[in-house]
Amino acid sequence: MRVLVIGASGVIGTRLVPRLREQGHEVVGTSRSAAKAEQLSALGAEPAVLDVLDASAVRDVVAAAHPDAIIYESTAIKGISDFKHLDRSFGPTNRLRTEGTDNVLAAARQAGVSRIIAQSYAPNRYKREGGMVKTEDDWLDPSPPAAMTQTVSAMNHLDRAVSLAGGIALRYGGFYGAPDDDMVAAIRSRKFPIVGNGAGMISFIHLDDAAAATVLALDHEGPAIYNIVDDEPAPARVWMPEVAKIIGARPPFRIPRLAAKLVAGDLAVMMATEARGASNEKAKRELGWTLHYPSWREGFAAMAAGQAKAAA
Repeated sequence: MRVLVIGASGVIGTRLVPRLREQGHEVVGTSRSAAKAEQLSALGAEPAVLDVLDASAVRDVVAAAHPDAIIYESTAIKGISDFKHLDRSFGPTNRLRTEGTDNVLAAARQAGVSRIIAQSYAPNRYKREGGMVKTEDDWLDPSPPAAMTQTVSAMNHLDRAVSLAGGIALRYGGFYGAPDDDMVAAIRSRKFPIVGNGAGMISFIHLDDAAAATVLALDHEGPAIYNIVDDEPAPARVWMPEVAKIIGARPPFRIPRLAAKLVAGDLAVMMATEARGASNEKAKRELGWTLHYPSWREGFAAMAAGQAKAAA
């Protein structure tokens, strides 16, 4: 196919473009700045500069690319740690997930492109009742903490809009695997404590496995929603000390719920004590997806080994 990857210079896009090329696809990749054009060319994509919030520019780029499929991966997430004001931190990404999504879908309709895949998110979204691991058919949280209501609304908008357009929304897990992984740095500096009972679950996904699942989704029809996560959803009390051990850091300290609430707010406490994990069974079954890193334990170990080798 001829594939337009919007947001091709991001952490997923830079892994996605080479995989698409390996499968024989032609790729047009966009970035927000002309400075990334050389990088995209080196990866095998035809580069294009695009501000996805400019509806006219999106129409022009889609029309010029003549794509058979569009993969929408644009975000503006970088080093977010202020959980008391998450909506403010995620403001630019929320616009990309609402206005940006609408612009891309409108341009796709005008160009007659029906095969759409878009980046969504799985952690901290499912209803905090019942089982600790949720499928795509389970209810989303109807009353998220106030600090993330706009962020949740933006993700819900993307899922709904892409589904109504007949596309596929990929609810990725918590990303890891980048050379400058922010989470690893935070654990190394003990910025992530275990709160209360540490029962809050997270589902991770290595960036390479996320890219592999995205390529497979191209061969499937929508509408559909998939959790793109690994095989081992894990509570904070398990994954935090284990990752610290893998990277050679001191174990995280523990703090009571009330202290965490005062310091970091209700959202941080929810994530650490009540959040649900996500099941990947549907994606493995329907996409024929096999993970290179079935568990975050293997993935973090491989990442730590790679960093050690690079440092040596």
